[in-house]
Amino acid sequence: MSTTEAAPVVGTRRRLTEIGPDCSALARGAAILGTGGGGDPYIGRLLAEAAVREHGPVPVVAVEDLPDDAVVLNVAMIGAPTVMVEKLPSAGQFAEAIRSLATHLGVTPTHIACIEVGGVNSTSPIVAAAELGLPVIDADAMGRAFPEVQMVLPTLSGISATPMALADEKGNTAVFDTVDNRWAERLARTATVEMGCSAITAQYAMSGAQVKESYVRGSLSRCVELGEALADARAANEDPVAAVAAVLGGTVVFEGKVADVERKTVTGFARGTARIVGSGPDTGLEARLRFQNEHLLVEVAGSVRTTTPDLVVTLDAETGEPITTEGLRFGARIRVVTAPADERWHSAGGLGLAGPTYFGYDTPAVRHDGTVSEGATR
Repeated sequence: MSTTEAAPVVGTRRRLTEIGPDCSALARGAAILGTGGGGDPYIGRLLAEAAVREHGPVPVVAVEDLPDDAVVLNVAMIGAPTVMVEKLPSAGQFAEAIRSLATHLGVTPTHIACIEVGGVNSTSPIVAAAELGLPVIDADAMGRAFPEVQMVLPTLSGISATPMALADEKGNTAVFDTVDNRWAERLARTATVEMGCSAITAQYAMSGAQVKESYVRGSLSRCVELGEALADARAANEDPVAAVAAVLGGTVVFEGKVADVERKTVTGFARGTARIVGSGPDTGLEARLRFQNEHLLVEVAGSVRTTTPDLVVTLDAETGEPITTEGLRFGARIRVVTAPADERWHSAGGLGLAGPTYFGYDTPAVRHDGTVSEGATR
């Protein structure tokens, strides 16, 4: 087991109590839940581990132990994952974004939280928490990764993304206060493009009571569970992809080789399509992955198999290592796993925020098991 500390096992889930200087399992699990997006988890891991080594372990607080009057601020990277690979943030940017927002609000934060558990943004809060001497919450606002600011469960609860702060590597900061969360996305995305297509943001300031109402609980613990399940399966010469699918409650829906990837960075997003030629049980078939930072839809043999908001995850066919959308390469042998999202995403409001039609796909929302989401037919 890593040096990330955990409480005794309850059922099949370990509950984190502290994050130590080895974030490998957490980062690997976050890459899986990132569904191809959320930024390079290796970068986030290195930043988090360096921060913990410098400032000491970060306490982790369960949602049920959070005081209702807690002052919770979220911190994350915003921008195109393809840019984040080359344009690395400084550790100080995360704390600077938090300080900027706290000063604007006139509050003293008591806890730091993840806005999305996928990719680099699962470890970004650890960097800020370590520097500021604050605990992180074992929860997030999505249960996965999504590309836009308003695509979080707190939006369904009427919680505002703003005021929100942005900080870049040059020392620039900005604070936005918008009429709704979609406008927060529009203005923050425009500013992020001007900042070089990636920046750090602090947003969704809320109380402990609001976190209890709207967050997905146990997200960081789930990351560690996924990362350790993958590593344990490999060590035991078992199928790591099957191990990941089992923890996710998902299914392996396609196996093959990447034949072509069309990818471009547009308005701060990495958009594209990957074509997969089947192998093994899928020999003679083709699949297509469509993504905007994250994988949003998978088609098998010309038919839609699974769409957002459920998870579409690409894993190395042999090692089970998660592959991000910017990491997809010609010739890579992959397996595609689909898995259920938090059920609140399948409400009419949730599908309006992050269903396939929002992203321009002419299809109802299809769940991980191939059935049409009830929310899509209401």
